[in-house]
Amino acid sequence: MKEAQGHIFMEELLIGQKAPDFELPASNGKTVRLSQYAGNAVVLYFYPKDNTAGCTLEAREFRDLYDQFVQKKAVILGVSRDSVQSHERFAAKQGLPFLLLSDRDGAVCNAYQVLKEKTLYGKKSIGIERSTFIIDPEGNIQQIYRKVKSAGHAAAVLQALQQR
Repeated sequence: MKEAQGHIFMEELLIGQKAPDFELPASNGKTVRLSQYAGNAVVLYFYPKDNTAGCTLEAREFRDLYDQFVQKKAVILGVSRDSVQSHERFAAKQGLPFLLLSDRDGAVCNAYQVLKEKTLYGKKSIGIERSTFIIDPEGNIQQIYRKVKSAGHAAAVLQALQQR
């Protein structure tokens, strides 16, 4: 970790390093730990907010390709700072077959360095920068996508999994 002017910065996450483990409440009412998926690839995608246009598009694309991800022995996990109840409603409304994880305090978002300063209508705030991490069956980061555009992203992630 680095410290500058009272702020603590994590070392940058790099391809090949161990993915930070975590435990978060999930949309199925259970608690999920990343390490419980050892032996499978994990597609860990961070998104800003349930029921917004870009996040809905991204979730639907992962949903529509879900069976192909399963064939590649890949688990999809979506993470945002929304509540478990919000995730439950969003998953039900969109028919999502994968879990959404609630990171209310942002600890996992911080560990994966996806919280960024954003400006909307002239107002600055801290929010999730749409990002995806492919984690290999040994728990190492295989691929990192930052500043993701929703349209076509799930297909690009699936293609990366097919090339490994």
